[in-house]
Formats: sequence, structure tokens, C-alpha cells
Amino acid sequence: MNKHWSGAGRGPFGVAVAALALYALFLRPRVLTWGATHEEAARDLPGDELILDADGSSTMATTLPAPPEAVWPWLQQMGCNRGGWYSWDRLDNGGHPSAQRIVPEWQHLEEGQHLDSLPSGDAWFTVAVLEPERTLVLRSQTTLPTGHPYDGLTEPPPRAYVDSVWGFHLRPEPGGRTRLIVRARARSRPRPLTRPVDVLFWEPAHLIMQTRQFHNLCTRVRETTA
Repeated sequence: MNKHWSGAGRGPFGVAVAALALYALFLRPRVLTWGATHEEAARDLPGDELILDADGSSTMATTLPAPPEAVWPWLQQMGCNRGGWYSWDRLDNGGHPSAQRIVPEWQHLEEGQHLDSLPSGDAWFTVAVLEPERTLVLRSQTTLPTGHPYDGLTEPPPRAYVDSVWGFHLRPEPGGRTRLIVRARARSRPRPLTRPVDVLFWEPAHLIMQTRQFHNLCTRVRETTA
């Protein structure tokens, strides 16, 4: 064996390759299915059909201490310039604190409605699937690298884009609780460039933001139903 390559295999490059392999084999599956059972991760959910040939998918879940009808109003008022996202507000809500109460004027929601994903309103999610107290699926279609939205219903996707859905699925649990299953699916191009970013950045980032949202939703639901 060439001594140069043999040494490289034991150096920083080899360590990095080994770390990536371990992450892919052991940690990444957990990142993509945090809190979800095997059955929940494998289940077909509303909104999956919007991106049939998804490049990536994750399913995360938690149990909230209130029935679906008490959880739903918190989801229904999500969005920048509305109730926020209940996650790390400095990162996804322009530093504005997410709502601590149910706000009546934010309780109207309908399919096709835009929910700002940035405080500026320059990007948004579209309400793609809506079944009150059961399912809310948000869709985002953005051009890369600008992040400007495009409308996949009226125009072909640009050469570089991300088309994603973020679905919230509520199921009643014994004891007046709710199982909240969150399914994210995405397709992006050009894949040779977007895949490394997805695996090394967006997937871990989604875990951090989603688990924070779970925690904050649990706190709000518990405090308002106690």
C-alpha cells in the first residue's frame, strides 16, 4: 500500500470519514425519527402525496398533555406575524416571542392561505392540507440560492429549488392526551449540491428546531389546560 495513502487513512481525513460513516449508520436514523415509533415513521400520512419522489423525509413525534381540540388552536395560529413557531424565536421568528396564549384573530385558517416564514413576508408556507383538529400540512417552494418563493401550480420549478412539506398530524390518546406526529418531506435540485447540505446541516437543524417546538407546545398546552 502507498505509504502516503496509508498515513492519510489514519490522519484527519480518515477520522472524518469514520465519523461520517458512524453518523450515517447510527445517529442519522435517530435524527430523522426522533420520538416516533417504527410504525409512525412508516405510516402514510396526508401530504405525502404532494412530494411523491421525495429526496428526504423525517418523522418526529411527541405526546402532549391535552386532547386534539386543545392543541389545535396553537397550531392554527402559527406563522411569522402571527403566533410564531414556538421554537427558537431568534432563529425562526425574527426574535419576536411566540404567542403565550390563544389569539382569536389568528384562528382563521384555510387551504391556500399563506403563512409568513419570515417576518419580512418575503417567504411563506402555503396551507396545503387542512383537516381541523387532525391535520395541518404546510408547503414551501423556494428558489435557490435566493430563497424567493415560486408557485409550482402555475410555473415549472427553477433549475435550483427546494420543494418541501411540513405536516402536523394529531391523534387522540387515552387519558385526554394527543399524539403529535410531524412529517417533513422535501425534493431539491441540483441534488449533488443539496444532498450534503441536507444531511450535514438541514436535518440536524430541523431536529433542534422541532424538538424545541415540541417542548414549548407541551408547556403552553399544559399551562392553558391545567
